[in-house]
Amino acid sequence: MPDELQVLGRAVKQAQYKQHRALEVRLAAAGTTLAQWDALRAISRTPGSAARALAAATFQSEQAFGTLAGRLAALGLIERRPGHGRRIEHHLTPAGEETLTAGHRIADEVLATCYAALSPTDRTTLLDLLGRIDSGPGA
Repeated sequence: MPDELQVLGRAVKQAQYKQHRALEVRLAAAGTTLAQWDALRAISRTPGSAARALAAATFQSEQAFGTLAGRLAALGLIERRPGHGRRIEHHLTPAGEETLTAGHRIADEVLATCYAALSPTDRTTLLDLLGRIDSGPGA
């Protein structure tokens, strides 16, 4: 059983790695990175959020997200504005919106290729199974 679980864990990691590599290559051609696009996506979902919430949404430490946000601001993709107290709010600029939109198109194409071997029913089942893992013990 432990070997089977290790094989399963590796298969999940391998699928994620393949997906991330394909996204990195295609997003680079559009002038962004997976981390940058993911940050733009998180900011778009919850405009005005603080770094702590955005770091959690992008699976990064606050320090790593802060560095990334600084880079995005320098590129003119986001604005960082004073919020309540010492809070800094994050918002997309028009250039950030354009980059996000281009990234969505690329992600749709890449993910369609990555999951092409799965039927719509298989994809639904996989999503359900992954959701159970995410909300199960140790989550």
